[in-house]
Amino acid sequence: MKKTLIPIALALALGAAVPALAQSKGDWTLGIGAHQVNPTSGNGSLAGGTLPLGIDSDVKPTITFEYFLRDNLGLEVLAALPFKHDIAVDGVGTVGSTKHLPPTVSLQYHFNRQGKVSPFLGAGLNYTTFFSEDTQGALAGTDLKLEDSWGLAAHAGLDIKVSERGAVRVDARWIDIDTDVKVDGADLGTANIDPLVYGVAYVLTF
Repeated sequence: MKKTLIPIALALALGAAVPALAQSKGDWTLGIGAHQVNPTSGNGSLAGGTLPLGIDSDVKPTITFEYFLRDNLGLEVLAALPFKHDIAVDGVGTVGSTKHLPPTVSLQYHFNRQGKVSPFLGAGLNYTTFFSEDTQGALAGTDLKLEDSWGLAAHAGLDIKVSERGAVRVDARWIDIDTDVKVDGADLGTANIDPLVYGVAYVLTF
């Protein structure tokens, strides 16, 4: 995560040196792009630590809405098409898959909002709902269920202005996603997904 955010951190330092110009209260933005949900390398283990988990990544279109509560301070909502992930157990192979939706609400501050390059930082709350669980391999024929998750989220990025109202955004999020795993109703443990979510979008200001 630290390596991913180094370029953003450097840009934030540069942006802080430029006098900030106010984003008007009441303005709002629409962002359309694509993001990759990249679960952490260690996703926890099941059955008392005997079954280490691995969850793969996925890319899907995303959309954001942000309303500016005051100058430079916005409230953003992130939505997306459902992400799909294969679930594997070390030494066993792929045992299932799931889809999820991770709507996230963040409060974020924009630096140098009217400049050519505008960095921002945010923090908020994520709700992830899992559905369409499927099983295969060692779990074929069983009923797999992943419980919904609530967790904190952090957000950082850059808006690069390309027109009077348009900007290209590159950003990264960290989201705390932990889900209880059940097979045929039996609680097997917790999967720690905790992904980095990074991507690009076109953002239009209204």
